[in-house]
Amino acid sequence: MEGLGLRKRLALDITKKLQDDVIADHPLRQLFWECTLRCNLACRHCGSDCRIQSLQKDMPLEDFCRILDSVSKVYDPHNVMINVTGGEPLMRPDLERCGRAFYDREFPWGMVTNGLALTERRYESLLRSGLHAMTISLDGLEEDHDWMRGRKGSFTRASEAIGMVVRSGEIAFDVVTCVNRRNLASLGAVKEHLISLGLKDWRLFTIFPAGRAAADPDLKLSGTELRQMMEFIRDTRREGRIHCNYGCEGFMGPWEGKIRDHFYMCNAGVTIAGILADGSISACPSIRADYHQGNIYKDDFIEVWNTRYQPYRDRSWMKTGVCADCRYFKWCRGNGMHLRDGGGQLLACRLREMSLAQGLRP
Repeated sequence: MEGLGLRKRLALDITKKLQDDVIADHPLRQLFWECTLRCNLACRHCGSDCRIQSLQKDMPLEDFCRILDSVSKVYDPHNVMINVTGGEPLMRPDLERCGRAFYDREFPWGMVTNGLALTERRYESLLRSGLHAMTISLDGLEEDHDWMRGRKGSFTRASEAIGMVVRSGEIAFDVVTCVNRRNLASLGAVKEHLISLGLKDWRLFTIFPAGRAAADPDLKLSGTELRQMMEFIRDTRREGRIHCNYGCEGFMGPWEGKIRDHFYMCNAGVTIAGILADGSISACPSIRADYHQGNIYKDDFIEVWNTRYQPYRDRSWMKTGVCADCRYFKWCRGNGMHLRDGGGQLLACRLREMSLAQGLRP
């Protein structure tokens, strides 16, 4: 991988100092709620391995609201975004009641959905409940998306939902796409499809080896394919017809400043907390290894937020293995927490994979 120029190194150093200040202050800005582990699809890449029926019961709204009441004593609710995830949030029949409870407490809230059950009537009821933002997943054109999601017709439903939300213009909205070996070659066609629906914001990311995706070779891009994806994102951003970003899949070296609106930082446990379906106090819900910091049924959330989360905020423990002598470590800080297994070992480094594919030193 080609090196970093002087100007980029200086910019990264300045950004690192600013990030150090954020880590020291760790202001809570996003709170994820894994409101259910039930789902109406059977996606090949599901990190949670969700089912239509789950052994884990949905967390009662009242239990989560106790956390919000605690948070509002310390933080301005207007500055803390509640992100409802799952599973599939629309599997909860009381989702509107949940949203209204957040809204009445003056917390903005949004949700991540596969769009399958997002009818116009349901969408209108969510808007009345104070919905501020939404993300819908679209993982390729019809054949590829339906293959990934395990259900025919899911592409059509997701596309209809995307068009509906775009036309409403009521909320902040984007689409995420999991790039894999099947849909890489058709990303240009996916882009045109999304532009035809009027979409403005599009995020792409790779699939990390957890849950069902861990043993599926069709989902993992090679180093060469990863570079093709980076080139596509860079070129799409230059083109300017749709706002395109790469997800939080780690520090990308020379690609930083070309594929995202900002330099890389994993904010899990720094500005992002999460409450999982069983009450575990975690961070980003993409983190499937047990880096939990407690449980709301035993611990005070604010006390946990202020005094724990050390593995998230001091990541010097990650400087082992392939990270031990990495020239990018001071900016990367060991990659995203969701890319570490329960033993702390790095599951994937996209920058390293691209470098090795080119025969270069990572």
